[in-house]
Amino acid sequence: MTSSSETSAADIPLPAPVGCQVRLSTRPAYLKTADPMPMLRPPDLVDTGEVGVVVALRPLDQRAVRFRRGTFIVDAAVLEPATELA
Repeated sequence: MTSSSETSAADIPLPAPVGCQVRLSTRPAYLKTADPMPMLRPPDLVDTGEVGVVVALRPLDQRAVRFRRGTFIVDAAVLEPATELA
C-alpha cells in the first residue's frame, strides 16, 4: 500500500509561487487569457518549452503565467520549473 501512496504523492505538481519561472511541458488544447474577460486562444501562441513567469495563483490548481505573447491561465500539471543552465 505504501507504493501507491508514494506514486500518488509524486504525481502532485509542486506549487509554483508568484514570481517563479516555469516552462510549459506540454501544449494544452487551448489557451485561456488572464484578462478580466477571458477568451480562448489557439495553443500555438506559446511553444512547448517556452519559459514564463507566474504572475498570479488561481483556483483549481491553475496559474496565470506571463509568456512573451501574453498572460494565460495554465493548469499547474502542464508546468515544470524552468532551470536555466548558465
